[in-house]
Amino acid sequence: MNEIPEFLRTEVWHPLSVHFPIALLLIATLFKCFTIFSKAKTWQNAGSFLLYLGTIGAWISIFTGDMADGIVSRELCDPTVLKDHENAAWTLVWLFSAASVLDLLRIMKIISLKSKVIKVVAVLLMLVGSGFLAYTGHLGAQLVYQQGAGVYQPTEDCSEFSE
Repeated sequence: MNEIPEFLRTEVWHPLSVHFPIALLLIATLFKCFTIFSKAKTWQNAGSFLLYLGTIGAWISIFTGDMADGIVSRELCDPTVLKDHENAAWTLVWLFSAASVLDLLRIMKIISLKSKVIKVVAVLLMLVGSGFLAYTGHLGAQLVYQQGAGVYQPTEDCSEFSE
């Protein structure tokens, strides 16, 4: 009789760690877009906080994705989708990291440019990063739902579920 695999397998850490940063980064982008037209400090602070947390989470997701890559890549019919997913993920994490650094430099008043210019550049980086975030998610969904990456496939008779 086949055994059902353990829930916290190495390749499962990536989907467990990736969804929270996605939400944080998308909401941070919305908040930061709003702050371009508003002087509300609360939205600015919330957007910055979400951006920093989301960026840290995105780096964790890159790490867990690399862990899963070695296991999942052997089971895929089209490994180019995984490579595209990985490349898009690296692009988005660097875009959001650049936006985070710019935002920190603006807050700490290290850059001498106008604060508004820095805000706009950071938001543009975040908007492009959000596009890559959507594309990366689309490729991740293709990996899971079309190729079964990291998904347990029961036997035809489902004998592992009977007692």
